[in-house]
Amino acid sequence: MRTFLIILDGFGVGEAPDAALYGDEGSNTAYHVALAMGGINLPNLGKLGLPLIVDVPGSYVSWPPLGAAARLRELSPGKDTTTGHWELMGTVLRDPFPTFPDGFPAEIIESFEKVIGRKILGNYPASGTVIIEQLGPEHLRTGYPIVYTSADSVFQIAAHEDIVPVDVLYEWCKIARQLLQGKNAVARVIARPFAGKPGSFFRTPRRRDFSLPPPRETLLDKLCQGGYDVITLGKLDDIFAGRGITKPLHCPDNDECMKLLSKFVEDDFNGLLFCNLIDFDMKYGHRNNPPGYANALLQFDSWLESFIGRIRPDDLLIITADHGNDPLTPSTDHSREYVPLLVYGGKVRTGNMGTFSGFCCLAKTLAEVYSVDDDGLDGVSFASLILK
Repeated sequence: MRTFLIILDGFGVGEAPDAALYGDEGSNTAYHVALAMGGINLPNLGKLGLPLIVDVPGSYVSWPPLGAAARLRELSPGKDTTTGHWELMGTVLRDPFPTFPDGFPAEIIESFEKVIGRKILGNYPASGTVIIEQLGPEHLRTGYPIVYTSADSVFQIAAHEDIVPVDVLYEWCKIARQLLQGKNAVARVIARPFAGKPGSFFRTPRRRDFSLPPPRETLLDKLCQGGYDVITLGKLDDIFAGRGITKPLHCPDNDECMKLLSKFVEDDFNGLLFCNLIDFDMKYGHRNNPPGYANALLQFDSWLESFIGRIRPDDLLIITADHGNDPLTPSTDHSREYVPLLVYGGKVRTGNMGTFSGFCCLAKTLAEVYSVDDDGLDGVSFASLILK
């Protein structure tokens, strides 16, 4: 039995009821991306039922839809990548990860500088592409790494690949990960290597995330214990700190992930293939780039047609997201939104299934589908609603 779970990173479908607590009133990533382009036709997402749950100007439902469509509401506090993915796999956080809108405490920075043997630049919230343009020349001159954060719980270290070898940057991230514990335990330490010259710096694909491990067992652990394959594509091995994964494949972008998905749909495996498509969030949402976001959606939708055609009768295809990232809001940060749930397969009931409370309901559902122990997983299974 094969399940293909694809995360469209940052693809929200409308503000969550508590969006005002996060300053995200009015956010609707799917609607605003399409609106900014004067409409966008996504025929294959339309066939699966996306327009049943969110208005996507230019896209329409083929009736009857091929799949089940619903919205998921996040229960965990926060709106970051780690929180969203962990909840999708059955772990609702009780307390949010710490954020550092004024930069990191002096004791953390001083300890980090002492261990790596050099000073740092920055230590404030910033857009990654902006801060390397601002501080990149000084970094080239001094060799000091650029440290910054965002509205998310992240400690990011940027360094030019000609000045700091990537392996050294990764080691610095591991040092930071060891320092950032307790009240300072950020969700992720992120290596941000870049290249180029002043005025034309660019980030390279060798980004790595160094995450905290989930606080308790997730669906991934349960599937592994049940003897199933758990294959991950994208950055998921980093998000789950390598836990509960039988075959991690680290991919830098959507194109490589979709190529591997096209390969695996022809392969025999028994379990879960879990894929994160990062470009929507990393390249376009965070940079407030609606045309880039729209083009990435069109590329995914075009690829999806062939993929759907190769799904076997007993397979499940599930498409969802981890949070929103509305490129039409002034902020370049994530947005607190509902996320889509599109489910396709020979055993799936079709139509609008409404809204499920908790991303974690997906984990409970898949635990039921695979008949694995769901003890400790949050949520309520919706298997009986969407499966024949």
